[in-house]
Amino acid sequence: MRFPGGHELYMARIKVPVGKKVSPRMIQVDEIHTFITLDDLLANNLDMLFPGMEIESCESFRITRNANVERDEEVASDLLEMIEIELRERHFAPIVRLEVSKGMNPIHRGMLAAELGLDEELDVFEINSMIATRDLFELASLNIPDLRDPPHHMVDHPQLAHDRRNIFHIIRDQGPLLLQHPYESFSTTVERFLRNAAEDPKVLAIKMTLYRTSGEGNILNSLIQAARNGKQVAVLVELMARFDEAANIRWARRLEQAGIHVTYGVIGLKTHSKLILVVRRDYAKLRRYYHVGTGNYHAGTARLYTDLGVLGCDKDVGQDLTELFNYLTGYSPPPSYRKILAAPYSLKKMLLKKIEREIGLHSAEQPGLIQMKMNALEDADIVKALYKATTAGVRVDLIVRDTCRLRPGIPGLSESAKVISIVGRFLEHSRITYFQNGGDEEYFIGSADFMHRNLESRVEVLIPVEASALRQELRLILDVQLSDQRSAWDMLADGSYVQRKPADNEKSLNAQETLIGVAKRRLAAAKKHQEKRMREKLVNHFQYRLKNR
Repeated sequence: MRFPGGHELYMARIKVPVGKKVSPRMIQVDEIHTFITLDDLLANNLDMLFPGMEIESCESFRITRNANVERDEEVASDLLEMIEIELRERHFAPIVRLEVSKGMNPIHRGMLAAELGLDEELDVFEINSMIATRDLFELASLNIPDLRDPPHHMVDHPQLAHDRRNIFHIIRDQGPLLLQHPYESFSTTVERFLRNAAEDPKVLAIKMTLYRTSGEGNILNSLIQAARNGKQVAVLVELMARFDEAANIRWARRLEQAGIHVTYGVIGLKTHSKLILVVRRDYAKLRRYYHVGTGNYHAGTARLYTDLGVLGCDKDVGQDLTELFNYLTGYSPPPSYRKILAAPYSLKKMLLKKIEREIGLHSAEQPGLIQMKMNALEDADIVKALYKATTAGVRVDLIVRDTCRLRPGIPGLSESAKVISIVGRFLEHSRITYFQNGGDEEYFIGSADFMHRNLESRVEVLIPVEASALRQELRLILDVQLSDQRSAWDMLADGSYVQRKPADNEKSLNAQETLIGVAKRRLAAAKKHQEKRMREKLVNHFQYRLKNR
C-alpha cells in the first residue's frame, strides 16, 4: 500500500482471526447457503482497515511450523512441565513450509521466503484453490438433510443388549466378545465394561492406557468412581499424543486429584496401545478381564471411526497384559509374551517371521494368503517382506486407508498383490491382520499400523482372535471391504488410485452401509432368539406347575 499521492510502498500483514472463539472462516451472506470466506471479506474491504491508503495489491499466504519441538525426556526432571513448555514453544517453532495463492507476485513471494528463512524452490508451494481447506468442515456441519447420509443409530452388541447381568459374568460364561464401532454402541460396551468394573465389589484393580480421550462420555468418570470405591486404579496417560498434549495434561491432573496412580509410560517410547485390564475376584481365585482395541477411548470418535475391540478373559492374554502393564508402570524388563504381539520388542520380528512362514507354506495346491487392514503401510522391512511373498506367488490383499509403500501389479514383483482404500462416511481406523498359515488360520487385531514409528518406537499390542464366531465376523469385514464396488479405490502399479464403480444394473451397497445392515440384523436375530428362549422357559414353567398341582 502507499499513502495518497506517495511513491514508497509499505507491506502490512493481516492475520485472519479464525477459530471457534473468534470467528468462523465461512461467512453466510443469504438464506440460501451462499458463503464467502473471511479472508475474501477482508481482502475486499481493505479500505475500512486502512482508511485513506491506496491499496496496491493483496495476496494470501499461510505458514506451517514444525510441531516436533520435543526435548530430551531422559534429562527432564518433570515430564508434565516439559510438555507444557513444548506447547508454549510450538508457537515459535521453526517455519518449515510457506503456502501462497497461485499467481502471487514473484517479488512478494521471494521476499516472504527470505523473511521466513525458507528455500523458495523447496519450501514454497502454490495453492490453486482455497488455502486451509480443513475449514470446509464448517460447511460439512450444516444441517441440510438432502446433502447428508441418513442418520446412523448405533445398535447394542447382540450378546449384551438383552442380558443385564454383570458384564464380567457374560464374558466369563459366553466367551470373548468382538466389538464393532460405530456399528455397535461404545457406551453400552466399553463404557459399560468400565462402569461395571468401578461398581463391582469383587473388582480389585483397574489398569488402563489413555492415548486420546475426551471429557464427553463416561471413561474418566468411571475411573474416578472406581478410585473412590477403594479399587486400585492405575492409568498410563500418553502426554505426547500429537496435538492432544494440552487435553491429556488436563486429564492427567484430574485423575491424580482423584487419587489415581498416573504414569506417563516408558522413556523414549510413545504408548499407543488401547488396553484396559481388570483384576476381579471370581469365587476363590483372581481372574483377569480385558479390553484390547484398535481405537482410542474417545466417545466422539467412536461415532465417526470404524474400530474393533475384544472383551475377554483368556488366561494367557491376561497374564501377558499384566506383565506389559508392569513394564509400563514400573521398572521390570521388557517381557516375552505367550500370545500377544507387542512393539517395539517382538511385533515386527514376529510379523516378518509369519510372512516368511506363509512363503514357505505356499504351493500350487494350497496358495498362500496374507490380508492386512490398517491406516498406513510404511515400514521398509515389512514392505520388502511382502514383495518377497508376492514374488513367490503368495496373494497379498491390503486395505490401507492412507500411505502405502507397496505398489501392486508390477510384473515379476507384485502381480499377486491388491491394494485398496475405503473412503466412506466413517473414517476407516480398524486394524486386522490375517495369515492363512496352511489352513491353520491366524487373525489379529490391535493398535499398530505397520509404520517404522509404530513398530520401532511405540508401545503397540496385537491380540490373537481365536474364537471361531469372532473369526467369522472378521472374515466378513475383510470380504465385504475387498468386494466393495462403490467406496473402494484400487491402487494402480504407478501408485495412483481409481475408484471402483458398479455395473449399470448393479445395486450394491458400499462396505460401510453393508456392515450397518449386518449389525442391525445380528441384533434382530439375537432379540428373536432371546424371545424364543423366554417363551420356552414360560412353557416349561407352566408345564411343571400343571404336572405338580
